[in-house]
Amino acid sequence: MTLPVFDVFLPETLKEALSFYAENRESTKILAGGTDIVPSLKQRLFEPRYLLDIKSLPELDGIHELSEGGVRIGALTTIAGVAANPLIRKEFPVLQQAAYTVAGPGLRNVGTIGGNICLDTRCYWYNQSYFWRQSCGFCIKKDGSLCHVAPGSKTCWAVYSGDTAAALLTLHAKIKLSSAAGDRILSLQEFFVNDGLIRNRIEPGEILTEIMIPSESRGYAGSYEKFRLRGSVDYPLAGVAVAVKKSNGSFQDLRIGLTAVNPLPVLLKDPPQTMDQVRALAMRTAKPLKTSASTMDYRRHMIGVMVKRSLEKLELT
Repeated sequence: MTLPVFDVFLPETLKEALSFYAENRESTKILAGGTDIVPSLKQRLFEPRYLLDIKSLPELDGIHELSEGGVRIGALTTIAGVAANPLIRKEFPVLQQAAYTVAGPGLRNVGTIGGNICLDTRCYWYNQSYFWRQSCGFCIKKDGSLCHVAPGSKTCWAVYSGDTAAALLTLHAKIKLSSAAGDRILSLQEFFVNDGLIRNRIEPGEILTEIMIPSESRGYAGSYEKFRLRGSVDYPLAGVAVAVKKSNGSFQDLRIGLTAVNPLPVLLKDPPQTMDQVRALAMRTAKPLKTSASTMDYRRHMIGVMVKRSLEKLELT
């Protein structure tokens, strides 16, 4: 598969990038690490006139500790950079573990955390070549009107498959969206939309520029468990992120995030006290459909298995 024809714009500053994007928002796609969009371009899922290449903007890179104790992560910080950062490893282990499981070393060295958050949703019927999709009559997400996963549905059930977002949800992270008109701050939880067609609340002309983790989330013990067919490269077919604050042998605050089993990453609401109850809630919340090679029942089963593994690892039995 070859790339379509497009022009690449290389801004020298964020201001220049936002100005260009404001003028060409309908015909432009953002290029950061490129690990998600380049395969999609080859599959003709997108055929933009311009690629706005932002990967060389220094103001969007790096991990910085803030004066009040929180942490700012530039959206262009590589996944490998997040996984290797000593502050992230010590204070936010659930994020470090999630970052370390993304794809393989080569892709982690190129892919960015902002791109990982903004991953396009995936589906057996969508992430294919043009000729494959044409033979199936296309789908509701691209060129067609039918959701093959849930026929009759007016929404898209393509699944969100990012690893770091589930971990960041458990850390109550916020994001900054920047445009030529100014900046917006959203909690990561309100950023995502439970529909593969819409995916998130980023507006035309906006770029995700930074992720902010509050000081209140420092020091939470953490675990990230991932189910995939191969031990590297593959997207998750199910993922569980757990962050917990413990005191005197018991936990004060338990946060559990799920990924790859819904059209958006999900933070469980008020998880109960016992392991069996937590597992049951997680499995009820997970709604995997036929979007991948694995079966729906097995992916839901693995959510329960990984919740149990995480809680046992964190000594929360």
